[in-house]
Amino acid sequence: MTTPALAALGPAVPTTSLHSLPLLARGKVRDNYAVGTDRLLMVASDRLSAFDVVMKAPVPGKGRLLTQMALFWFGHLQDIVPNHLTGEAPESVVAPDEVPQVQGRAMLVKRLKPVPCEAVVRGYIAGSGWKEYRQSGTVCGIELPAGMSMTQPLAEPIFTPATKAAVGDHDENISFEQLVAQIGAPLAAQVRDTAIRLYKAAAAYALTRGVVIADTKFEFGLDENGQLTLMDEALTPDSSRFWLADELKQGRIMALDKQPLRDWLASTGVTGGAEQAALDLPADVIVGVHERYDRAHRMLCGGDE
Repeated sequence: MTTPALAALGPAVPTTSLHSLPLLARGKVRDNYAVGTDRLLMVASDRLSAFDVVMKAPVPGKGRLLTQMALFWFGHLQDIVPNHLTGEAPESVVAPDEVPQVQGRAMLVKRLKPVPCEAVVRGYIAGSGWKEYRQSGTVCGIELPAGMSMTQPLAEPIFTPATKAAVGDHDENISFEQLVAQIGAPLAAQVRDTAIRLYKAAAAYALTRGVVIADTKFEFGLDENGQLTLMDEALTPDSSRFWLADELKQGRIMALDKQPLRDWLASTGVTGGAEQAALDLPADVIVGVHERYDRAHRMLCGGDE
């Protein structure tokens, strides 16, 4: 059922359909089109995923918010590692009648060889890491001090890689040693060290804006010269846990990310699987996702709260 608050967000874009470019793949959120042999047009739809499954209901405006946040962070962090942006306008490679589909929600990027892992960095223990810690005192095999709470920062951020799952499959945490076995020691160390540098720089900036980045995940690729390059997205509410700093000082977690949605789904008994793809989300849940994402964008990427 559509409510006035949901209607006020405008129409959603659950999928795109460009006739001028060949579609390469539809991910959980992004539709990727080939632009020649060396570039991709990545268009962020308004699709919403949780537990690695795409929801039936989209969130109006979500794709634009994700894109604008990713563009901000690519610019803010470009001195640490190159990113995949070409600097060209996405609108320049589509037909005139397709511009509304891509405007504000697309990136024209270099085609890279993906590094097959999600480079997760944690400054706090949350999510799957918290579940493992309570069971064994470790996160991805890394032993941590006993008696920690979810609101207590780690002494130093830790790198906890995960497999990159296909749509419908679950990402799985792996140890650093498993990553070394997959991609080799030199590249694994470079990914780890670069991801931690990115996280530290982003977390320090975010704190000045009243936001704690509890954890995040990066994705990297290699260019034609073998140079490590940041790709996909960076530091959005889809790929990070953003907590309000003032609330955390009081020992409370108020999230501006996807976690409240995961919590709501879990409260209804949904924790993944085929049945989740067909789930209709209530209008207030959809509006809540948009409001949190929009607030994170305003706080982190400019403008006043």
